[in-house]
Amino acid sequence: MANPYMNPAIPSPCYVLDEAKLRKNLELMKQVQQRSGADIILALKGFAMWSTFPLVSQYLKGCTASSAWEAELAADTFGSEVHAYSPAYKDNDIDVLLRHCNHISFNSLSQLQRYRDQATAAGVSIGIRINPEQPEADTELYDPSAPGSRLGILSSQLQGQDLSGIEGFHVHNLCECDSYALERTLAAVEAKFGQYLHNLKWINLGGGHLMTREGYDIDHLVTQLKRLRETYNVDVILEPGSAVAWQTGPLVCEVVDIVENAGKIAILDISATAHMPDVLEMPYRPVITDAGNPGELAHNYRLGGNSCLAGDVIGEWSFANELKPGDRVIFEDMIHYTMVKTTFFNGVEHPGIGILRENGRFELVREFNYQDFKNRLS
Repeated sequence: MANPYMNPAIPSPCYVLDEAKLRKNLELMKQVQQRSGADIILALKGFAMWSTFPLVSQYLKGCTASSAWEAELAADTFGSEVHAYSPAYKDNDIDVLLRHCNHISFNSLSQLQRYRDQATAAGVSIGIRINPEQPEADTELYDPSAPGSRLGILSSQLQGQDLSGIEGFHVHNLCECDSYALERTLAAVEAKFGQYLHNLKWINLGGGHLMTREGYDIDHLVTQLKRLRETYNVDVILEPGSAVAWQTGPLVCEVVDIVENAGKIAILDISATAHMPDVLEMPYRPVITDAGNPGELAHNYRLGGNSCLAGDVIGEWSFANELKPGDRVIFEDMIHYTMVKTTFFNGVEHPGIGILRENGRFELVREFNYQDFKNRLS
């Protein structure tokens, strides 16, 4: 069967969302909601491709925003319930958020005290983010419970504080984790914050629940969510981003040139720093269709980006055939935490955004041009 991403109708470079794969993930989330009684909402920080929201909104109750602009995007394009959390809000942020949000969580007691009356008057359900001090993420850059974290209130800081008006707790310390990491987190939350839980209306368990990954124990997840909901008589909310768009499509690119320096280097029409920054930040090694580890196949190449950053190197792979200019390279699973992080650094060509529809037809929904680059500057 021909690779659908080699379709010449797909330009290079381009992010391609596979609509059938997205629906499959959403169907699984629908089952989790029905079985557990929990609500799953979309975290825009991980997946904000609003051209898919007519489909996503059939399955998920709403969105969660990490900023005033994300809240506006949710209200403008999803048109349903909006939750918000940010490490800190300014006055103008609050003015926007309170127009759009149903729930808002504060990161500190000082922010709670500053905006509690304003949020209450607006009829918004108030929560605070707690830090269970339970590290679960493999990479410290993505670990909200790492020592010294700025995210969330410690249990020791709640003693003797005025918590009036608080209806919910927000806890987020997972990153592409399984349900057993959630179980350990809940144990830490109950041990440190248990005295408060029976007085709440809702508990938001944040994101990082990678329930759409192969091998994830859905039954165990459902058990954890039901136990929490029934023990404390609270609404339970999850807000994954990665899980929604997990394995739903690639970043399609092509070889522009081949150079040599201690081996062959293929220069691509994409940039690691501009278009897949996790490759440099985590670091993260993407999967490439029909490529292997170095030495596994006949021809080794380092793959480099097209910016002037010396370190704009994606990594080394091997291929069965020699690469040449015009050949396509398919980076798999590039829909979550990619488009939301891209930049126009160096003015390099920004990938388009397209959808491979369930009927097999490709639709290019967004192209970028010089004016998009210019309008980011002044």
